[in-house]
Amino acid sequence: RLNADNARFLLLAVLIVLYMLCGAAVFSAIELPTEREAKERWEERLENFTRRHNLSRAELRHFLREYEEASVAGIRVDDIRPRWDFTGAFYFVGTVVSTIGFGMTTPATVGGKIFLIFYGLIGCAGTILFFNLFLERLITVIAYVMKSCHERQLRRKGVLPHNGRRGSGSSEVDSLAGWKPSVYYVMLILCVASLIISCCASAMYTPIEGWSYFDSLYFCFVAFSTIGFGDLVSSQNVRYESQGLYRFGNFVFILMGVCCIYSLFNVISIVIKQSINWILKKLACKCCHRCQRRLFRSRRNVVMPGNVRSRRNISIETDGVNESDTDGRRLSGEMISMKDFLASNKVSLAIMQKQLSETANGYPRQISSNSKQNGFSGGVGALAIMNNRLAETSVDR
Repeated sequence: RLNADNARFLLLAVLIVLYMLCGAAVFSAIELPTEREAKERWEERLENFTRRHNLSRAELRHFLREYEEASVAGIRVDDIRPRWDFTGAFYFVGTVVSTIGFGMTTPATVGGKIFLIFYGLIGCAGTILFFNLFLERLITVIAYVMKSCHERQLRRKGVLPHNGRRGSGSSEVDSLAGWKPSVYYVMLILCVASLIISCCASAMYTPIEGWSYFDSLYFCFVAFSTIGFGDLVSSQNVRYESQGLYRFGNFVFILMGVCCIYSLFNVISIVIKQSINWILKKLACKCCHRCQRRLFRSRRNVVMPGNVRSRRNISIETDGVNESDTDGRRLSGEMISMKDFLASNKVSLAIMQKQLSETANGYPRQISSNSKQNGFSGGVGALAIMNNRLAETSVDR
């Protein structure tokens, strides 16, 4: 079990690294040319500005660096609402406990940073627990709906009575045990729910925030998946039309979206784990087949001890190898073990026990004249069985 877990962990680590390398190559090819063009345009504007106002490049860069420090504290060129009023602070703690972390608001004081460490430790753990419980409740609801639909179909066919009473408490939960939906069915439902929530939220953000619909969808994924780049952040202007209603809708959409996307990530991780197990199983089967072929070739004409043979897995392939291996030794005239001899002559364990009991108790055994002529005596115990079987095989031949 430990080796299987280690193999699964290593394979997943390799796949994640390869996935990251491919993603880095794609994003670098797409975004790097645009970054270079933007840098060239900025250098040209900076040169024109310094020439027009007789400023040195060093003075202008020092001024811009000071503005960058001010922007960290929440100062912007355009008028925006205060970052640390109660509503702004509530929006900030929402991004903390949900692990979104947009980055547009960060604590600047030492006390605020220390408090954030302990506050985020408990808040993030509690929110993750809430997301997991949300997924469990969703699976229970889906199981209940599936069972109810099935019972309704049975009632229409007349199989179940219409006035059947439902159980309550633990009996109701136990009755749903056999109705757990497939992981692919849950993944489909979560995908559809996440898409519907994202489309509805984008329809709200587009006219109010002034974003394009595609940018709104982009913001929804970044926010709901708790990535939180911070390039687009909702509810940051000073005034909105129906400001209270908009902020409430923004909170509800982010909460529902994060729950659905986080649950979807959990379900997708299960599918990835199943895929990794399938890959490992295929690799293990190929390795086992190669090892069996090499072992069969190297041990073709060698008598194998019983303890070594017992370590091999019992399967159709190995049974075929054992039988052919025994036949090969038998036809080559080499010595074989008692186990191989009994297996080659199809002697069952029940017959062996019966013959042992008869010979041990002294029951007379009928021996044909042919066997006496061949010189095989009766004997006692396993030796008698072996002599009798040798006599029978010699007579047959």
